[in-house]
This record gives sequence, structure tokens and C-alpha cells, in this order.
Amino acid sequence: MPLVEHLRELRNRMSKGLLAIVVVTIVAVFYSEQIMSFLSESVPKCGKGEESDGGNCADVVFNTLTSPFTTTIRISLTTGIIVASPVWLYQLWAFIAPGLHKNEKKYTYAFVATAVPLFTAGAYLAYIILPISMKVLISLTPTGSGNLVSLDEVLDFTTRMVLVFGLAFELPLILVMLNMTGMVTGRRMVGWWRGVVMGVFVFGAVITPTTDPVGMIALAGPIIVLYFGAVGFSLINDRRRRRNNPDAGLDDDEASDLDHTPESVGSVETVAAVPALPEQADSSRTSRVNGYDDIT
Repeated sequence: MPLVEHLRELRNRMSKGLLAIVVVTIVAVFYSEQIMSFLSESVPKCGKGEESDGGNCADVVFNTLTSPFTTTIRISLTTGIIVASPVWLYQLWAFIAPGLHKNEKKYTYAFVATAVPLFTAGAYLAYIILPISMKVLISLTPTGSGNLVSLDEVLDFTTRMVLVFGLAFELPLILVMLNMTGMVTGRRMVGWWRGVVMGVFVFGAVITPTTDPVGMIALAGPIIVLYFGAVGFSLINDRRRRRNNPDAGLDDDEASDLDHTPESVGSVETVAAVPALPEQADSSRTSRVNGYDDIT
């Protein structure tokens, strides 16, 4: 296909994906209040007639005059991108897929089919942990002080937690893909387990803002379980690879064993000598020129 045709197809695919995002974004504008309420449910809000004092609750507010408008647009656009993701991801796949081989398509299907549930599970776990995190953070407020929480800050915090938990759940899948390509072996991942466990707990302690160990364990525990699941899969895959290919365990600079046993050559066949020139094959030419029988 010519380059112009590729560019035209890319433009059509992008137009369809953007159109889906715009349509969902417009619809989300009419439900922006419900979406904001859903995303800010994790904040322990003060009830009617209740005042924020000493971290018992918080009032969700807008800090600037334009915050309601910008927050509405932001929430609607984010909703449009997420809800319309099946459409624009399909358009992206439809543009890339014709250039992939059959085995590459198979690996891509397996990666997407595993990545989406893992990310969803991480995002759902983050949404469960959010109320605990918010309550612990607000409880640090000293007596005599109240909490006015910006809705923009709440949305940023919620989005960051969802993305961190969702992407963290993709770590085992990345290790499996590296093992499938032969870059990392299961035995090597087994040797990493102490450092991985320590690193995951440190990562969980840093990325979760709560001072209690609940958030850290909630993030680190499932990742460690998924990591050892990836290690088990990699060990089984390495065993299968060695069974199908006896040279699979060799290093890049290591030679395989060669069979140096000499084999019988067999009987020798006689081969008639072929004249160098066709004229020499003519036996009737017996003339010699200057003492040479070469016709040249």
C-alpha cells in the first residue's frame, strides 16, 4: 500500500476514535455532577449542620471562580477517554494489525486479554483503599482546625492512586512477556525474590500516603502474589522450551556439542575428463598450430 494510502487510513481511524471521545464527553457533561460525587465519595464529608474540627470530617470546596467550569470539563473529558477506549483502541489495533505476523497477533491478543483484567483489579483495589487513606490523612488534623478539601485535589489524588495501583499490577505480566521473548529466565527471577519483595514493600510504603500499614500491605501483597505466579509460569515455560529445543539453555557465547565421529565416504565414482573447450572434444581436428594443439 502506498504511503499516501497509509496516511489516509490513519486519518480515518483517528477521526473515528476522536469522534467517539467527543460524543461520550458531551454526554458526560450532563452527568458531571454525579461523576464528581462518585469520585469524591472517599472523602469523609461533613453532614448537614456538622462542622469540621480536628479531622472528624472535611468540606469539599472549589478554590477559584473558574474551578467549577474547569473541573467539569476535565471530568467529562477523562470520562470520554475512558468510556470510549474500546472504540479508539480498536481503531488503533485495526491500523496496526495488518502489518503483524500471525504469531505476533497471537501474543498481542494474549497480552491485552491479561493486561485489562489486571489493571481493572488494581484500579478497583485502589478505589477500596481510598476511603481508608482519606480518613487517615484527615485524622491528622489537630483539634481546633478544620479541613477544606479542594475537589481538584481529591480528583488528582484519586486518579493518581488508581493509575499507580493499576500499573503496579502489570509488573508480573511484563516479566512473563520478557520470559516469553527469552530475555529473562525463571531461575533468574527466583534469585531476585528477596530484592523484589523488599522493593515492593518500599514502593508500597512510599506511594501510599497513609501512615498505617494497611495501604502498603494492600498494594504490596497482591503484587508479590502475582510476582511468584509469574515466576512459576516462567519456570514451566523454560522447562517446555528446553524440552523442545536441547540448545535453548546455552548462552549466546557458548557452543553446542558437536558429533565428531567420522563417517564413511563410500565408493569413489570415476568421472570422465571434460575438455576445456568444445573444439578440443572434436577428435577429427588433429592440426597443430605453431606446435600447439590449442585452437587459439
